Amino acid sequence: MTAGPWTDWVAAVLLVVAGLYTLGAAVGLFRMPDFYGRLHAVSVAGSVGGGAAALAVAFAFPEVGTITKALMTLVFLFLGGPVGGHLLARAAYRSGEPLWEETVIDELDDPHPPKRL
Repeated sequence: MTAGPWTDWVAAVLLVVAGLYTLGAAVGLFRMPDFYGRLHAVSVAGSVGGGAAALAVAFAFPEVGTITKALMTLVFLFLGGPVGGHLLARAAYRSGEPLWEETVIDELDDPHPPKRL
């Protein structure tokens, strides 16, 4: 049961936005030059595209339970996605994954690394 025809239109627009962000992530996987660029494309698309899809479900099925689940999905997507992307990038950097050769600045490069005991 929907609240009205306008909610169907909002849900449709949000689904198109989710699809476009997902398409952008797929293109970013092939077009970005290094691991870090590809990770950025996918993590942003996962958060925004998944969030738009969850909002579309909330608008398409406006029951209290569905809206609550969609909002909780949004919270977990916007908290977990960036944290997971950061952890993956940090682990890749620490394990020696090379940056793109045209990278201008490396803010994590430490000229005086700590001595290991």
